[in-house]
Amino acid sequence: MADTGAVKSEDTPFEGGPMDGRVLPVLLGPTGQPPKIYRIPVPDAAGGPPTVLVYRREPRGHSRRLGLQRGWKYAYDPEGGDGRLRWPWSRPDATPGGKPEATDG
Repeated sequence: MADTGAVKSEDTPFEGGPMDGRVLPVLLGPTGQPPKIYRIPVPDAAGGPPTVLVYRREPRGHSRRLGLQRGWKYAYDPEGGDGRLRWPWSRPDATPGGKPEATDG
C-alpha cells in the first residue's frame, strides 16, 4: 500500500449564522483549495432529521501592493441552495419535480 502522506488542511474563518467568528480546519482538495460549499449537519435535540447549515466559499481579501488573494473564508447562506451549476442557457425548473408541465396545444 502506498503512503499518501499527510492530509492538507487550512484554518478557515466562518462568517454569519451560528458559526460566526469560529475558525475550523477545512480539508483541501487536490487543487489546494477548500470546497466551494461547506455543509455542517446539526443534530436535532428531539431526534428528528438534522438541520444542515450551508456556507459558501468567498475570497478573504487581497494584498495591498500586488492584489494577490490572501485566502478563503466561508459566508453563511441562509437559503442553503442545492449547489448545482446554473448555466445561462439552461431552462429554469418549471415544477418542483423539475419536469416541465404538459400543456395542450
